[in-house]
Amino acid sequence: MTKGLETRELVLREALAQSSHLGLKGLSIGALATSLEMSKSGLFAHFRSKEQLQTDVLAFAGDGIRRLVLEPAIAEPRGEPRIRKLFERWIGWEGYADYALPGGCVFVEASREFDDEPEGPVRDTLVRLQRDWLDSVETIFRTGISEEHLRADADPRQLAYDLNAIMLGFHFSTRLLRDPDAAMRAERAFERLLDDHRP
Repeated sequence: MTKGLETRELVLREALAQSSHLGLKGLSIGALATSLEMSKSGLFAHFRSKEQLQTDVLAFAGDGIRRLVLEPAIAEPRGEPRIRKLFERWIGWEGYADYALPGGCVFVEASREFDDEPEGPVRDTLVRLQRDWLDSVETIFRTGISEEHLRADADPRQLAYDLNAIMLGFHFSTRLLRDPDAAMRAERAFERLLDDHRP
């Protein structure tokens, strides 16, 4: 990796950590430069604008969730083992695993910030990444159906929606309410989801 790419990754890692606390709109090239002990002009050379920084942070986060959550799930045997690994890694991403973001899932925060914004590069990137993610979750549920671990008439798109809803509920309970039982409740909801769709 070249020096320029190393610097860019360092900046994106710090920007992602900050945006998990401050949101994408709270990111500031000046504050980021200060925390990294870089010049603003040096940082600006990598991103050109705050909007470019925001879209690049989202893409970087997308790479992270694919590498840390999706790929370990896909490495498991098809069907229920794959679904279970997806849930286990996803709840870690949303919670306090060593790969979790310090302020929680950046996609949840960004969704709150940009849901009412007009179309534009940042919102469009966020929507595309979220749709791609839900498509991946749906595909993993399809393996559960094809392996006959779930009923043949189960709707994988609905299952992906329901699991996403469980994860959003977990995020709310663990981050805002600081409910010590949030993970247990999410696990119960996940088990009910599987039980309701078994053959």
